[in-house]
Amino acid sequence: MRLADSHCHLNYKGLAEQQDAVIARARASGVVAMLNIATRESEWDDVLAVAEREDDVWATVGIHPHEADQHSHVDTAKLIARAQHPRVVGIGESGLDYYYDHSDRERQQASFRAHLAACRDTQLPIVVHTRDAEADTAAILADELGKGAFPGVIHCFTASADFARTALDLGFYISISGIVTFKNARDLQETAAWLPRDRLLIETDAPFLAPVPHRGKPGEPAFVADTCRFLAGLRGEDADELAEATRVNFHRLFAKTGAA
Repeated sequence: MRLADSHCHLNYKGLAEQQDAVIARARASGVVAMLNIATRESEWDDVLAVAEREDDVWATVGIHPHEADQHSHVDTAKLIARAQHPRVVGIGESGLDYYYDHSDRERQQASFRAHLAACRDTQLPIVVHTRDAEADTAAILADELGKGAFPGVIHCFTASADFARTALDLGFYISISGIVTFKNARDLQETAAWLPRDRLLIETDAPFLAPVPHRGKPGEPAFVADTCRFLAGLRGEDADELAEATRVNFHRLFAKTGAA
């Protein structure tokens, strides 16, 4: 089984203190690609340092919607400039979070649009965070795509089936996290069962959202194998084949990582 963890935070507390061991355990579980995601500007250098050191780890640069109020200075030009680094393969995570509302909604929207403009310029994929904001997320994506195409993924998908169809219609990939293994995730399980295999990614969002049977522990990239096996069972597919398909999808979307 060869797997790609399309979204993790190797520099977050819980993983950073044992980063080498975490990466070693991921490799032992069959993980051959990890995308280390930035959420605030102060993380960019650290996230990139891991990607420079490890051949199977890549990085993004971006501002999480929770951080939008504190990062009004991070504009499209700054994102484009940092995205020139050879190990930066995506922009984000960015988007809208109306569940916590840690930042003003208009500020979140402005930040999101700045990220999307950077994706349009660089043709790097946008890594989208959306929670309780389906309508505005879809409207902004459609509006910005109308100005010129760019690729992207809805990360840690927990939204409605209708939003999944909208994202697919926009040409986006959908990434499934360990949440799909939770007993109360029936709606997500139903959606994950029918998502087109050629648009599907798997992630951990480590150190968060550890899948069954690791709930209660810090998540780590090695656990993407458990999510893959559960998802394969849900879809009636062979786990090794699903792992390979999602790995190929990862390299297709994040094309700067090189050939699958």
